Amino acid sequence: MIKLINTYPHFQIYSKGSILLNDQIEQLLTQIIEQSDIEITDIPKIDLYMDQVITLFDSNVGTSKRYPEDKLLTKTMINNYTKDKILMPAKNKKYTPEHIAQMALIYHLKQSLQIGDIKNLFQATLHHKDVNVWAVYEQFLANKKVQLSNTNEQIKTQFADDESKLNPKEQTLLTVLSLIQQANTYKRLAEKLIDQLDN
Repeated sequence: MIKLINTYPHFQIYSKGSILLNDQIEQLLTQIIEQSDIEITDIPKIDLYMDQVITLFDSNVGTSKRYPEDKLLTKTMINNYTKDKILMPAKNKKYTPEHIAQMALIYHLKQSLQIGDIKNLFQATLHHKDVNVWAVYEQFLANKKVQLSNTNEQIKTQFADDESKLNPKEQTLLTVLSLIQQANTYKRLAEKLIDQLDN
């Protein structure tokens, strides 16, 4: 199996020593798992102006930024989502709780999918009258917690210590390649599901 060699200076992960290795992997995964999200209880039951929506995202999803300067949601993004008919138009310049749930779903989908794919997905599913965006988002959050927990166990098993002949740099490269391959597999599966949808 592959052993993860961390490139961050404040984590000392060595190619030998399964206890130290697994501990550090668990720390990194814990950081990801503990990243906040916009929970159902975080969404006000009243309509919000655009600036208030942006503040809500910054306050609740800010820990997921890779870099401090990253923008989670901007006025331009919201306007483009509406223009492309991905997001429902605002009502009297205000956004309902359903709008916010929909924007949260767009935020998560954007991490891997192109905007065109998100548009096709929503047109075939979320924009239909018999689809409840609120129920979908609530179940998505519940599923996400379970998936993150399962990923934690899977990664710890996959990157257990072994007697690899690779040096630390080679192990780091191979580890990234392995993780990206898994991510690409899930992404391609999602894309194929979208391609089969009828709008």
